Amino acid sequence: MVLMVVDVQKGITDERLYNFPVFIDNVKKLINAARSNHVEVIYVQHDDGPGTGFSIGDEEFEIYEEIRPMGQEKVYYKTTNSCFGNADLTAYLQNMGAKTLFIIGLQTNFCIDATVKSAFERGYEVVVPLGANSTFDNEYMDGETTYKYYNEMMWPQRFAACLSVDETIERINKQS
Repeated sequence: MVLMVVDVQKGITDERLYNFPVFIDNVKKLINAARSNHVEVIYVQHDDGPGTGFSIGDEEFEIYEEIRPMGQEKVYYKTTNSCFGNADLTAYLQNMGAKTLFIIGLQTNFCIDATVKSAFERGYEVVVPLGANSTFDNEYMDGETTYKYYNEMMWPQRFAACLSVDETIERINKQS
């Protein structure tokens, strides 16, 4: 089991996100549950490249203060939507024998969706805790509609189990 915290970075983690207070609270709960039960927490950061303001060394690129990695928790960088675009992360997950991935973070309709589908295609059991991913309004849908489209229609019974935060924490607790 691995908890993947995707792109919860300073430049995009704020009140513009759909249901922001609930989102950040749920992310903290899940990280704390994983740490308490010795489930590995892996962080992934998106790098748009030098000069974009959202790259290594930029303040906006840094992981959001309230959920920073602790101790020896691993951090990987990616330049594509799917976390599996990072060959080192992909190899690490294979080598450690991970079978279940809990995927949380930003943004629902970009990096979370790509990572969920990529994980599914690689044979992982994928769990998306409800309320632990979010996104912004866009020109086609508001953030709430986008969130519901993926969490209630697109992923369940196709690519991932979409469970409540409490159900997810119960699964994490059973691992210890």
